[in-house]
Amino acid sequence: MARLDAVDPSTDTGPGADLLNGPLKEMQINIFKGLASHPDVLQAFLGWSDGMKGGALTPLEHEILALHISESNGCEYCTAAHTMIGEGVGLDSEMSLEARRGRAVDARHQALIDFASAVMATRGFVTNEHLDAFREAGYDDKAVIEVIAAISAHTFTNLYNHVHDTDVDFPIPPKA
Repeated sequence: MARLDAVDPSTDTGPGADLLNGPLKEMQINIFKGLASHPDVLQAFLGWSDGMKGGALTPLEHEILALHISESNGCEYCTAAHTMIGEGVGLDSEMSLEARRGRAVDARHQALIDFASAVMATRGFVTNEHLDAFREAGYDDKAVIEVIAAISAHTFTNLYNHVHDTDVDFPIPPKA
């Protein structure tokens, strides 16, 4: 049961409802309804999450990250959401489960997961070996920055969902 305020876009008014009935009209999901109770933060988050996808990583790679980060942080809401979103960019159910488990069949995707895991585990104090392995998989410095940005954005939503106890409005995926 949700523990923080949320905006009902069908009855509420104000900046949060304006966001939900405007740019988020097709995405009136529970996390955004909750974040809309602080429209400045929601607007900043939307800009951040959109801007972090600067093209160094593919949409599929961003969803691999979202699933791995969310599973690592124990966020049922984001895991469910990104399992569904991942289907739209080519992640099948097995790939999604593997990403959540920190594994990938593709060596490049494994390097992505390994690097993100190292950044999270070391709080950013990665070794030269971590960076070298990531670069050897074909990623550049822009990709490094996008991984860090993804970790920050997904950690924000994961923690928000834990505190809010956001009701999951996506199909619940199988346990990893």
